[in-house]
Amino acid sequence: MSDTQDKTKAPAAGKELTAAEAARRVKRVVATADKEGKATARDVAVKADEVLSFRDYGTHVVVVTIDGQKLTSGAAE
Repeated sequence: MSDTQDKTKAPAAGKELTAAEAARRVKRVVATADKEGKATARDVAVKADEVLSFRDYGTHVVVVTIDGQKLTSGAAE
């Protein structure tokens, strides 16, 4: 790694994140409509067996699911 690269975005050293821990940090937002047609949104948990890939950026976690959705635990800075 060269000295010119930004080292502030590297994940913190220490315990590595597992797929199950990454799945717990993200939520899938599902939009539904009731009988009157009113739209609502709710958060749905992601299961560990749905995780295809993940990456811990230190400030947030990004998870890619087996159905191709890309989910994040928070806003990237």
